[in-house]
Amino acid sequence: MRHWTAEMARADALLFGRVTYEMMESAWRRPDTGTWPEWMDEWEIPFAETIDRARKYVVSSTLRGVDWNAELVRGDLGQAVQRLKQEPGGGLWAGGVTLPLALADLGLIDEYEFVVQPVLAGHGPTLLAGLRERVQLELVDRQEFRSGAVVLRYRPTGQ
Repeated sequence: MRHWTAEMARADALLFGRVTYEMMESAWRRPDTGTWPEWMDEWEIPFAETIDRARKYVVSSTLRGVDWNAELVRGDLGQAVQRLKQEPGGGLWAGGVTLPLALADLGLIDEYEFVVQPVLAGHGPTLLAGLRERVQLELVDRQEFRSGAVVLRYRPTGQ
C-alpha cells in the first residue's frame, strides 16, 4: 500500500475507465461522515486519503456525470489524453485493464509499471491482450518487497 500511495501521490491526476473508477470510488471514497469505515485497517488510510483527494479523469461514453474530484473525458481518446499530457506537472497515472490497452495502442504510455505477485491465478483478464503492435521496452527500475512481489518499471524504447 505504501508503494501505491507514493505512485498516486506523485501523479498530478489519475486516469481511469468507467469500471475502474466505479470500483475505486466504492472502496476508497471518504464517507460523508468523514470517518473511514471500520473495515479499513490503519495501514490502508494513507492510500485511501491519497486517492480520495486526487484529481481524476474518467474515460466513459456511458456515464452521465462523475464527482469525487473527477471530470469526464469524452470524444477522441487520443486527442483528450494528449491535451492532458501537455498540462504542466508530474503526469498522469492510468489504471485498469481496458484503458491501458487503448493508450498503449495509441502510443500514449510513457512508462509501464508491472507488479508481479507470487501467485498463479489461471483466470481473469489478461493485461494488454489484443495489443496491435509489439512495444519494445527497457527496464528503468526494479523494486522487491518482503511479500515476494516485484515492481518492474519500463519505458518504451521508441523502436
